[in-house]
Amino acid sequence: MAESLERGRTRVRGFADPEMDYQLMRQLGATRYGGASVGECLALAARITDADPASWVQVFAAAGRRQEADADARAARGHAISARDQYLVACNLYRAAEYYASIQDPEHAVLGLASRRCFLTAMHQGGLACEEWWFSLDDQRLPAYYVRAPRNGSAQGPGHVLAIVSGYDGTLEESWLMYGAPASERGHDVLLFSGPGQMDAWRFNAQSHFRPDFEHIGRAVVDRVLALPGMQASRLALMGISFGGYFATRIAAHEPRLGALIANSPIIDLHAYMTSFTGLDPAELSDDEDFGPDDLPHIPDHVMDAQKRAMSANIMLRMGQASFRDTYRYLKQFRVEDSDLARITCPCLALVGEGEGAAPQQQAGHFVAHVGGPATPHVFTAEQGADGHCQNANPGFSAAVSMDWLEETLG
Repeated sequence: MAESLERGRTRVRGFADPEMDYQLMRQLGATRYGGASVGECLALAARITDADPASWVQVFAAAGRRQEADADARAARGHAISARDQYLVACNLYRAAEYYASIQDPEHAVLGLASRRCFLTAMHQGGLACEEWWFSLDDQRLPAYYVRAPRNGSAQGPGHVLAIVSGYDGTLEESWLMYGAPASERGHDVLLFSGPGQMDAWRFNAQSHFRPDFEHIGRAVVDRVLALPGMQASRLALMGISFGGYFATRIAAHEPRLGALIANSPIIDLHAYMTSFTGLDPAELSDDEDFGPDDLPHIPDHVMDAQKRAMSANIMLRMGQASFRDTYRYLKQFRVEDSDLARITCPCLALVGEGEGAAPQQQAGHFVAHVGGPATPHVFTAEQGADGHCQNANPGFSAAVSMDWLEETLG
């Protein structure tokens, strides 16, 4: 009997659960700029129980600790480049674990701070000038990173600055891996900032809640960037990722001091955007149907599985609402009116994937049609492997499209 030939035991298998499979694809996409490896992602996935958040957290957190220890050992032996690469992988492993960890669990902040620690150490090992910035709003400390691109010759001040804000579950560190690193490669300084309710804010502010008037933190960000020696508003670009597409659009509608805006994707009505995925409007739930965070442990698995319970609890708590119905009613305040869009006169790039669904594509089209300045739409396709939300499966191509547009627009 002939023996089968096997060149390895790792297999290309994902998850039956679509959300967990998307999160795996998100992790795989991070390989482009050093945040993961294909082999490790698939090996970890094989040890995770489908649609079980606790299993995901346990496996990814353990991998993060293992990779951080490996990075520490390489740094101690003087291998700065190898240590940098391993710290970046550890950083993103901790981020993946943080995603599924309940924000009610102290481990959530522990994992997030571990991701931050590894990121800062990686930047130090790699010789990049990464400064920790802080903004304040309503007594909250909001973290940010300012990464200076390597300067040529005698140049000292910033050239172009790309300010990036992520969304509901993205982090400063992940934003670097998706767009910050390719922007820095092209000579742009990069500011990664966060606002209330975001993952980075939760690491330092328990009970931090999202708020629709994101222009307040945006104004502080623009003020600080423009205070840099030699900086001009025409060289400042703003990019929003996921929910950040709403945050960045809201900022731009109230902040004329921008040279360009990239929305990935443009969200002008967060309630409509979210209900397009649920297929119903939880804002219309009856009293008998409504539930709060304390009710979730009592909902049986055949009605709501562990993953949906965890995600439901997180959105209620991070929106600062007492029930699921109240949460979706609150989302109606997250809107950018047509009169606000008309005030956005800087050049705009609207990115969306053809696989995201009708509502995101409709909102992107509405954004392009109603902003006051020139707007360029770009739709990513399944053939490119970039049709999903924020092109997480192909961030390199997404970065090429957005960074090239930015260079052609700002000069």
